[in-house]
Amino acid sequence: MASLPEEAIPAQPAAVDMPSSGTVRRMIYRHTLPLRIMHWINAVCLLILLGSGLQIFNAHPALYWGQRSHFERPWLSLHAQRGPDGQLRGVTQIGSRRFDTTGWFGVSKVAGQPMARGFPAWATIPGPQWLAMGRAWHFFFAWIFVINGVCFVAYALWTRHLTRDLIPTRADWRGIGRSIIEHALLKHPKGEAALRYNVLQRIAYLVVIFVFGGGVVLMGLAMSPRMDSVLGWLVDAVGGRQSARSIHFLFAMGFVAFFLIHIFEVIVTGLGNNLRSIITGRYAITTEVRDEADQ
Repeated sequence: MASLPEEAIPAQPAAVDMPSSGTVRRMIYRHTLPLRIMHWINAVCLLILLGSGLQIFNAHPALYWGQRSHFERPWLSLHAQRGPDGQLRGVTQIGSRRFDTTGWFGVSKVAGQPMARGFPAWATIPGPQWLAMGRAWHFFFAWIFVINGVCFVAYALWTRHLTRDLIPTRADWRGIGRSIIEHALLKHPKGEAALRYNVLQRIAYLVVIFVFGGGVVLMGLAMSPRMDSVLGWLVDAVGGRQSARSIHFLFAMGFVAFFLIHIFEVIVTGLGNNLRSIITGRYAITTEVRDEADQ
């Protein structure tokens, strides 16, 4: 479940007896209640939107560029064909390249039997084959996602979270090379430094919120013929309704990529500590204390 960025708000910790040397662990109130609520609403919405979106996609598991579906020239297709042994094989076609993806894409088992379907049953919501309900779920949770996103942006502007914590500074841009190397080597900041977003986090969150989030909503609206009178110009700008569908799909896959990276980072930087901070708001940091005589 991909998440919205959370606001780091260091609070005055409870008084602690500082040892002459060693480490001190203290709790910081990191994430406010409104941000924690919006984070989990967003996570639930994205999970259901992805599953129901794949349910809708399975009705015609192919993507095109332009205004119309050119059935013989999809740029992406998940379909089934029978192999020499007569068994169904899943085929994923990207451009002119074809891959055998049996069991994952093109063909997967439903009730123990191989069946032609784009995405497997476990990835679709609300069930293996329920297009009408999948559309109802998708549209309902899309509006919750939009309302939650608007509330987050308004709250982030009101609390200066957006300008203070998410927009990269000049110093951030100058250190982007070092940040890339540190992430590649899994060297993450600790202590007080862990409370501040680095430049890669800031860029990622801004892209997810305004590019993926805004883009997936606009392309979803552009796919509807009912919106022609309002967003006809947008449909023309992206090259047609099938292009809007393709871009909508790519933005959704962008959310999936962000989710995987986000969960990986949550795990490697301290799963328990990060979960506690986004559930209760409390985040533990460890500070090293050195004896003055040793300096």
